[in-house]
Amino acid sequence: MPALPHYSIQRIVMAVACAVLASCSSTTMTSSAANPVNWITPYKMDVIQGNFVSREQVEQLQAGMTRDQVKGLLGTPLMASLFHADRWDYVFTLKRQGVEPQSFKYTVFFKGDQLERFGGDAMPSEAEFIATLSNKRKLGKVPVLEATEAQLKAAEKSSSSRAATEEPSSAAATAPAGSPTRSYPPLESTRP
Repeated sequence: MPALPHYSIQRIVMAVACAVLASCSSTTMTSSAANPVNWITPYKMDVIQGNFVSREQVEQLQAGMTRDQVKGLLGTPLMASLFHADRWDYVFTLKRQGVEPQSFKYTVFFKGDQLERFGGDAMPSEAEFIATLSNKRKLGKVPVLEATEAQLKAAEKSSSSRAATEEPSSAAATAPAGSPTRSYPPLESTRP
């Protein structure tokens, strides 16, 4: 008799599992939060293709610029056709998990070697683009990466006082701080 409760629990678990699986395919559970299949999703890495052209770069374009100047400002075009040698297309797409794909296109037209006209999508600024890339993880406050004048003077003072208290161990250590060290081995053999 003890085997009967075990089989009845097993049947209940199987019935619940079948009900959950059956509900996954129903049309009433289309919300990704309510659908158990979407609770665990594989990682999809961000796909960035093309040349990002910012609003700041577009604002620097001027009619009459040479091809080299445009290439220096916007980068190498993604598409340059042999049949349309006077047209460069800059295309940029960004595909991220859980976000609609973004696509931007900007075209520049030349007459000879001079930029004639340009136009395309409204390009985001660099700050706006970086804001779209931020993920949900926040790692904390980013430290200041530039030293102030007071910090530079304090570091110089501590290094000079440290150098004065240490004993020079070689001739290279007694050389002034700005002079190059002369104790490098020769590059070629001095033997004949």
